[in-house]
Amino acid sequence: MAAAKVKSLFIYPIKSCAGISVSQAPITSTGFRWDRQWIIVNSKGRAYTQRVEPKLALVRVELPNEAFFDDWEPNKSSYLVIRAPAMDVLKVPLTKPPETANGVSVWEWSGSALDEGDDASKWFSNYLGKPSRLVRFNEATEIRAVDPNYAPGYKVMFSDQYPFLLLSQESLDALYVLLEEPMPVNRFRPNILVNGCEPFSEDLWTEIKINNLTLHGVKLCSRCKVPTINQESAVAGSEPTKTLMNFRSDKVLRPNKKQQGKVYFGQNMVCTDSPTQGKKKSIKVGDPVYVFKMVSSPADAPA
Repeated sequence: MAAAKVKSLFIYPIKSCAGISVSQAPITSTGFRWDRQWIIVNSKGRAYTQRVEPKLALVRVELPNEAFFDDWEPNKSSYLVIRAPAMDVLKVPLTKPPETANGVSVWEWSGSALDEGDDASKWFSNYLGKPSRLVRFNEATEIRAVDPNYAPGYKVMFSDQYPFLLLSQESLDALYVLLEEPMPVNRFRPNILVNGCEPFSEDLWTEIKINNLTLHGVKLCSRCKVPTINQESAVAGSEPTKTLMNFRSDKVLRPNKKQQGKVYFGQNMVCTDSPTQGKKKSIKVGDPVYVFKMVSSPADAPA
């Protein structure tokens, strides 16, 4: 029997900007197609994130509806549409830009990326009030490997660490009971939201199948500052981290492991079924989730 089903799917085309809720999401070797394919960088090529630029939360993006069909390819009239408060609409062509930006870096990785041009640079520079450029991951020349200690052989674009983040609605509901005010799922930025399971079941899942795609849970997701940022106002507070620390910290979940002062919420995953030409697959809202392997407690899960 299915342990859960897919309730929602989210893709975040520009790292640290708003996500898009979709009914189906094509799988690629780096995660969902279009996910974290772009980043905004400063004058030194270093990526901006909400941790230091919370205004990025207010940047909304759109892709053509057909961009989430399995075999769709962009043409000259296909755009990434970007909006933000008090800003004109920016349209970025989805066709490959001709210019390259060197010296781009995000966390541990550095390399070259595709530069989306002066119009995008001016738009983000005006919005953030400092020199900025919008760049796209260049799959033709670059590889950004996942931490080999947890998932050797896998890769991402500009995601923080792993191709997929899975979270359950029941885990959110268990947190909401403890909060003075519930907060929307966009605080936690999952790719796959499931429901129909027990709270925090995803902690234990080490192998699941969705639409005949095998996903492995490789590391509990330790949470950074971003969930404390209101995605509608860009204002940071103390929650939910303050409450999570009481029952989702390594001290509580992993008392006999090395303590790092972290809180965990969600499961990082990789997909073992690499897409091949002519055999692209998607995950769809409503797909059942089957659990094939699991550990007995969060203390036994990689973190």
